[in-house]
Amino acid sequence: MGREEQSWRLAEGDAITGELTAVRKLGGGAAYEAWLAFDEVTYSPVVVKLLRPDQVDDGSSRRGLRREVAALAAVNHPVVVRGLRHDLDGPRPHVVLEHIDGPRLSSLVRRYGRLQEQQYLPLAIDVAASLHYLRHIGWTHLDIKPSNIIMGAPARLIDLSVARPEEDARRLRHLIGTDAYMSPEQCDPGEVEPSYASDVWGLGATLFEAVAGHRAFDDPRPRADTLEERLPQVAAAPRALPDGVPDEVVKVIGAMLLHDPAARPAPHEVVDALEPVLARQPRGSLAGFKVRG
Repeated sequence: MGREEQSWRLAEGDAITGELTAVRKLGGGAAYEAWLAFDEVTYSPVVVKLLRPDQVDDGSSRRGLRREVAALAAVNHPVVVRGLRHDLDGPRPHVVLEHIDGPRLSSLVRRYGRLQEQQYLPLAIDVAASLHYLRHIGWTHLDIKPSNIIMGAPARLIDLSVARPEEDARRLRHLIGTDAYMSPEQCDPGEVEPSYASDVWGLGATLFEAVAGHRAFDDPRPRADTLEERLPQVAAAPRALPDGVPDEVVKVIGAMLLHDPAARPAPHEVVDALEPVLARQPRGSLAGFKVRG
């Protein structure tokens, strides 16, 4: 069945539910689609993530949506997207999320290339603070990547679709995450277990991309024969960062991308290492995104 047949085929102004009116489609994945909608309850724009029609009766997809609802209920941090309400048993199972206005980090890097220190340092500190909180409450995100970060003050971390308690993450024996941003232990779970340190690695890979304008490793090759060819971060060392990047930034990103999870810094150590670098930056507006050479 094609993707078009899997869609609810909503148009602007169509009712998603009695309280939610479709504005425009934002995207989605294999099991769900996301819509910008107007909410009569909050009387404001929201994001509605709903299962695709052919997934409504799929047990795995329903469990995934239920797991995301549980994560949203457990996590309460200024940087992490908030869940507003949900309906898992109606004809269109969905979760209603706050609408966060701003560009995704992935869009900025794709459009402008390298970000300036005044742009990437606050986002790194903001997201690392949220990872410190997740570790404190015993949760892992497991999908830190540029497309899951919305730039703003503060930066915002979205998409808890694969988030789970750390004790559940440590029991994983299959791949969870996005290929290019999965830590080595997510790529090959087993002897070394995914944990909060996996999120530190994901932030390291994300921050590298913001600083350099390109990924730290070669692109994944899903059809390659060996694990090391499919997911280069399993064995390869990261590329060097460009000249001129502050030494503290080079050092902390290198530590975040270490192969051994136990050797990576804790999230609060990332914050502590980068805050002095941010403090040295000139005062002024951080709103303009400029191309760096």
